[in-house]
Amino acid sequence: MPQDRPNILLITSDQQHWNTLGCLNPEIKTPHLDRLAAEGTLFTRAYTVNPTCTPTRASMITGVYPSQHGAWSLGTKLSEDEHTMGEDFAAAGYRTALVGKCHLQPLAGTEEFPSLESYPVLQDLEFWRDFHGPFYGFEHVELARNHTDEAHVGQHYAIWMEENGLANWRDYFRPPTGNNDSQKRKWLIPEHYHYDTWISERTKALLEQYARAGDSFLLWASFFDPHPVYLAPEPWDTMYDPAELTVPRVTPGEHGKNPPHFQLTQQPKPDFGPWRESGHWMHGFHSHVHDDAELARDIAVYYGMISLMDKHVGRILDKVDELGLAEDTLVIFTTDHGHFYGQHGLIAKGAFHYEDMIRLPFIVRWPGRVPAGARSDALISLVDTAPTLLSVAGLPVPRSMTGVDQSEVLLGGRDGVRDSVIVENRHEPTSIHAKTCVDRRYKITVYYNRPYGELFDLEEDPGEINNLWDDPARAELKSELIVKLLFAEMGKEPLWMPRVAGA
Repeated sequence: MPQDRPNILLITSDQQHWNTLGCLNPEIKTPHLDRLAAEGTLFTRAYTVNPTCTPTRASMITGVYPSQHGAWSLGTKLSEDEHTMGEDFAAAGYRTALVGKCHLQPLAGTEEFPSLESYPVLQDLEFWRDFHGPFYGFEHVELARNHTDEAHVGQHYAIWMEENGLANWRDYFRPPTGNNDSQKRKWLIPEHYHYDTWISERTKALLEQYARAGDSFLLWASFFDPHPVYLAPEPWDTMYDPAELTVPRVTPGEHGKNPPHFQLTQQPKPDFGPWRESGHWMHGFHSHVHDDAELARDIAVYYGMISLMDKHVGRILDKVDELGLAEDTLVIFTTDHGHFYGQHGLIAKGAFHYEDMIRLPFIVRWPGRVPAGARSDALISLVDTAPTLLSVAGLPVPRSMTGVDQSEVLLGGRDGVRDSVIVENRHEPTSIHAKTCVDRRYKITVYYNRPYGELFDLEEDPGEINNLWDDPARAELKSELIVKLLFAEMGKEPLWMPRVAGA
């Protein structure tokens, strides 16, 4: 019989479009994630809190929004003083570990805001041989930072490659760390040394360690793919035929009613000067004009990266079964945010809060507790991760957490506990400061001190082609949704101090 206090296995990808699961999209093969969905519940209305990595990952472990924990943009860090769910699990006797991508600190640190994930510490292998935590509530960490062949490679992944016989690992990575700047779509590194293999092997080893000791655990297997650069080792780079794949395209004229930064993306040489007064580069603020044939080749590799990851997710799930842990383990698979591969004429990511960017794959399994083979359209936000996991484990949820406890929804006891979700996106006051509110039918995005915005009817216009922001017939609806956004913002305020007196 499953225990009342489960193990927690969190598996995440990076920048994965919500529709890239075989059980939703016949053009891609993900048999192991499909199996997970068949054995659990697939949630079809899960959302990120921010369309970039650091803010979202920080919200997952703190249970508060980026505007509250401080890591509000890429290039910021989550303060080590912030309370995380790992601390609560550890205090309750759980073992806590993270293998893979963390990205809670920037690539450049300062004296005031030092970063373990910055140069040169990032590639000081002697430091990482001795460092395994504690780190943000995880007593044990094994980290890396690079996506595919990026020069950021180092930390525990580089050590693992060396220990497993790949002394020349630099030949597969870009300068200045590596020696290879010519790889395109085919990553020459053998699959045996791919970071998916590293993550699955080390996750399985920790599962075995905890099972032998009879320890309850919170274990996060954090994969890097399918985040670009589009690179996959053989045979995954040629698994999909570009000619057989659907290539999403912009609908002519759809950006005519959209904010100016949407429109500029469709120009070959756009001027994003007004959005760059801060001097910091922003994802997506460049031309998105592309060749469809080249994009089809990229999509084929993007799908190959997902299928390779799926294989290693399967290996982790097989180990859970082999160790007899399945009935005692809540498994969640999701990603940090979405991805564009041609939708609305956009590529990769940026301040464009379409469903492609903010909606997520989200699967939950706990045999005998989570309904099997079910699908739910309950609204879920990644900020709900920490309070939900603590509640499932029977642990108290700190008052400081502003996410919503979704435990009854995951376990099938309620159809939903949210009537909306909030997505934040702030870069600098002079560039992008936006908030989006999504409810059962509508989505509204408001930009700080700007007259423009977005309003979409997801029921009548699921492709989000017709922006209703300036439609006079929808003025009353817009006002209602702005009030709903305001109320949702007010509802985010933490009540970390209980009222202990009447006056």
